[in-house]
Amino acid sequence: MTNTTPQDEIFILRCIQLARNGFGTTAPNPMVGCVIVHNNKIIGEGWHYASGKPHAEVMAINSVKNTDLLDKSTLYVSLEPCSYTGKTPPCSDLIIEKKIPRVVIGSTDPHPNVSGKGIERLRNAGVEVISGICKKECDILNKRFFTFHKRKRPYIILKWAITQDGFIAPLEQVQGKAFWITCPNSKQLVHQWRSQEASILVGTNTAIKDNPKLDTREVYGNNPIRLTIDRDLNIPSTHHLLQNDIPTVVFTAKEKESLDKLQYETLDWELSIPNQILDYCYKNNLQSIIIEGGTYLLQSFIDASLWDEARVFTGQKLLHNGIAQPILKSTACKEEKIGTDWLRYYKNTEQ
Repeated sequence: MTNTTPQDEIFILRCIQLARNGFGTTAPNPMVGCVIVHNNKIIGEGWHYASGKPHAEVMAINSVKNTDLLDKSTLYVSLEPCSYTGKTPPCSDLIIEKKIPRVVIGSTDPHPNVSGKGIERLRNAGVEVISGICKKECDILNKRFFTFHKRKRPYIILKWAITQDGFIAPLEQVQGKAFWITCPNSKQLVHQWRSQEASILVGTNTAIKDNPKLDTREVYGNNPIRLTIDRDLNIPSTHHLLQNDIPTVVFTAKEKESLDKLQYETLDWELSIPNQILDYCYKNNLQSIIIEGGTYLLQSFIDASLWDEARVFTGQKLLHNGIAQPILKSTACKEEKIGTDWLRYYKNTEQ
């Protein structure tokens, strides 16, 4: 990283700040922010806010009032400029066209159509390119996008709630009526999380016993694609997941005709169910999944080390007896109070 300046990190961190404005709206594209600087003063800013819409570099360049300054400026961007024509033209070509002499980049794009090609195109055109500034922060910003393209699977978030005495659910439960462990504040937060992810998964028992909607009704945001496992098609047709109102995929061992928004996907129960579900997500460009299933489903992903982070609530209720929570051999990396609940975060460090 030659020819760097003390201000380079500051401006890349500003790019990250701008990029976060697109959280939850850019998928399957990454979040990207861009600033254009002349004489250490920002003269243009932009971020990518939706797939198919102008990229951050275009937004920043278009925001510059005095375009005569572009050929004497530095363009900062949190992710490598694209070099191929997708829904929009290549940003690297626009940078070259505007004769911007210096480009500072946070992360290299892992997408196979870019992955260093944007940097190469800029350098071949005589642009000074510096990459890897605040790389860790830029990688974390797009952890879903990076995981999807590097690991060929979605970014996996596990979520569950336990009582004060460590149970995830009562042994006996009224079918179709959820047993709430956490407070309303936590419920609203979970709905916010759902709006940020591409898909959400529950198992058969959760689908039958809780009759969940798996939507975002507590907040303003997009509903994730609902995924559920139902090997023998035992979920009652009157349950919310089968109402054909939100895109839903049912993984089953049986053959069943799909409807408009209700798709049945046949799996091989002799093979790994978690891997088959993740393969489906990858093939259908679902870059993230939040798993809100019961202990059996969650444990199957934990045992296969197919998870990236876990979010575990501890509520105020006591059960004295019930279904044990999954076994997660990790130490919480962060905890916070949500209403009357405690929320602990875990990261998978064994991948």
